[in-house]
Amino acid sequence: MSNRLFIRLEWRQMLRSRWMQLVALLFVFVFATISLIQQIALPDVNGFTRQTASFLNLLLFLLPLFILTIGSMGIASDLESGWFSLLKTYPITVAQYIWGKYIALLLSFMLILLLAFAVVLGMNGISGQVHLPILFVGLSIMTVLIFSAIAILCGTFAKSRLHALALSLVVWAVSLLLLSYALMAIGTVVAGHVLQKLTIIMIHLNPAEWIRFGYFLFSGQTSVLGPSFHHFTEFYSSTMGYVLYAIVTILWIVLPILLAKWLLVKRGRQV
Repeated sequence: MSNRLFIRLEWRQMLRSRWMQLVALLFVFVFATISLIQQIALPDVNGFTRQTASFLNLLLFLLPLFILTIGSMGIASDLESGWFSLLKTYPITVAQYIWGKYIALLLSFMLILLLAFAVVLGMNGISGQVHLPILFVGLSIMTVLIFSAIAILCGTFAKSRLHALALSLVVWAVSLLLLSYALMAIGTVVAGHVLQKLTIIMIHLNPAEWIRFGYFLFSGQTSVLGPSFHHFTEFYSSTMGYVLYAIVTILWIVLPILLAKWLLVKRGRQV
């Protein structure tokens, strides 16, 4: 089985999944609805507003949740059902399997994003007041790239589909909720400069916060982080900072994939 044939097979299976179809309908509806509210109900509001924050939070909450659950359960299902063992009889390596699953997952959610963007552009053609937020397009793509890799890693850790579901929910909750609450709790007992350093570390080590920081960075609204982060945001607003941001983003994509491959080999499931 060639790598291209494997990717095509995995992609078709994902597109035929009713769960994936429901996810597509839900995300398209939410994306189009919030875009409509942003551009029609509040046409003159600029900058980082409560509505913009709501859009960003929904984007970061919905996409990672869907990607983590579907992606991790796909890998775990292969391991649990014996499909991966069957693939061992074909000339396909562990690396090809991992990258094939990643690309198939990536293509599936890119298609969902494309449908959502098409609906927004269609509303623009009808009303003339709705436009496609380019920054959110980039953030959506980056979210899919990063969390698809993390989903693959979660799937290799899991022993069953139920375990994969639980693990993906834990990763989602830690990234989107628990780390932020923990940081706020720590902030009540440590000095301000210590909290600042911990926040900077968390921005780099938490993919959700890294994407959220990317919004502030590329929208030119880093001032919302406060004056204590002036030097930090000033560096990332420079050319070197943009290069470093790209490098860290690539690491968030490549490292989980490499770790997933290493785990499969270590567990004796290499082909």
